[in-house]
Amino acid sequence: MDIEVRAVRKLRESAGAQAAIGPLVGALCAADVDLTRLRVSCDWIQYKNNFRDTVMVRPVIAAGAGSPDSGAEAAVDGYELAVDLRRCAQPGTDVAAVVNAALTDADAGANVWLEPWVPGSASCVWRFNALYWQALAIWEKATGREYEHALPGGESDARNAATARDLILDLFKVWDELAARRALPEALYVIELGVGNGGQARTWLDAFTELDRRHGRDYYRRLHYLMGDYSAHVLDRARQEVAHHGDHVSGLVLEATRLTGSVGFLAGKAFLVYISNVYDNLPTDEVASIRGRVYLVQTRAYLSAPAAARIAEQFGVAERELAPLTERLLRIGPELLSESLPGKFADPGAAVLFWQAVWGALRQAERYVPLEGLDTYQVTPSLTGEILRPLLAAEGDVRMHVSNGALASFADTLPLLHPFGQVACHDLFLTGTDQYGTGFYGPGKYDGSTVNWVNGPLLALLANRRGFQVGFSQFKERPGANIKTLTAQVRD
Repeated sequence: MDIEVRAVRKLRESAGAQAAIGPLVGALCAADVDLTRLRVSCDWIQYKNNFRDTVMVRPVIAAGAGSPDSGAEAAVDGYELAVDLRRCAQPGTDVAAVVNAALTDADAGANVWLEPWVPGSASCVWRFNALYWQALAIWEKATGREYEHALPGGESDARNAATARDLILDLFKVWDELAARRALPEALYVIELGVGNGGQARTWLDAFTELDRRHGRDYYRRLHYLMGDYSAHVLDRARQEVAHHGDHVSGLVLEATRLTGSVGFLAGKAFLVYISNVYDNLPTDEVASIRGRVYLVQTRAYLSAPAAARIAEQFGVAERELAPLTERLLRIGPELLSESLPGKFADPGAAVLFWQAVWGALRQAERYVPLEGLDTYQVTPSLTGEILRPLLAAEGDVRMHVSNGALASFADTLPLLHPFGQVACHDLFLTGTDQYGTGFYGPGKYDGSTVNWVNGPLLALLANRRGFQVGFSQFKERPGANIKTLTAQVRD
């Protein structure tokens, strides 16, 4: 039996976590389980809202067992017991009882399953996430608060005047040099992806006009600032925030993972692409290397039996209706759901309450499925799993994000850059794959949306192969935060 404690710092700091180890080992020794086929992985899940139970079992599917999705019972090579030390450390938690319940799988038969086994990026979790941004106006109306107020700290990291000024002065330096060589184009394009409520755009543009006037550049006259966002509601709010900048600003509803069709006309023209907290909100798979073999993590969303009973009673429906009602919600949204089923949901607000109840209770089971060849695994439509090979080979046993959505978006962003342009991205980046052995990096739940850390070394590897250099630095306006700044530009 292997026991991995990734939350080493938390283990040292928490007497409750230390006290949980003994009952955990005791329960395993007393259980009727083959310990030679068992791995134990202990995390400290900092997201109080997440998709995991306190203790969960992850089967490791045997290689050569045939398709695990064929409907037949898949052959199992072993198991991983995933333990959340934060919840185990809470007073009153009977660690041994929780471990025994997970090992015996006592309640699994009563779970309400919302989907079949799928790769993480295909989970309905991401359909919930997309619905949140599509129907944000009605969600905010039901909750009575704007989405930013649900973020840690109550606002986005993007809205910072000092950061904006630094970026603008860097642009002025580049433009001055190009102007001196008569190589500066007439139109100066800046793109922001993921505009939030428009606060960042307003901060940036207001600072730009002030600095342009102070330095006498007359660059503002030539500036075109393009705001792009997945949510039409968010984009409308952002447009109002920057209305005083008139024709210098335009907005576009776009999908961050498919930029070519939306803003491909700007290829080679953007001097700055500014992105804040977008990549951590895009779908991702996870892969793992276990004893020299590579596995894809498959997930399956469910409602536990107690949660399903509670939701069914609250909305006056049968438990067997919960899965089809959830599927219908994800397919048509809360407004059409209430219109099509007025007997169950009197108005869109009632449908949103159902949505919130399901989202709050949603959990994910997990299993490891062998990847027979990295080249056969499609990371994005144009990128195979071969790119993962150097990162997996460097760390031994490791589990990491593939960051599929972020890779697709980043790959589409790089061609937009002018030869002297730059990507500046603030997000939850890991900057070394060794970090995966030291903590938990998602997914977590926000108020309706999903958050997941981003595999920075993988983005850097992609950029390097395409002739760009990437750097990471601490987000200097909040040095104690987890946010890192990625910059990318054409390699010298």
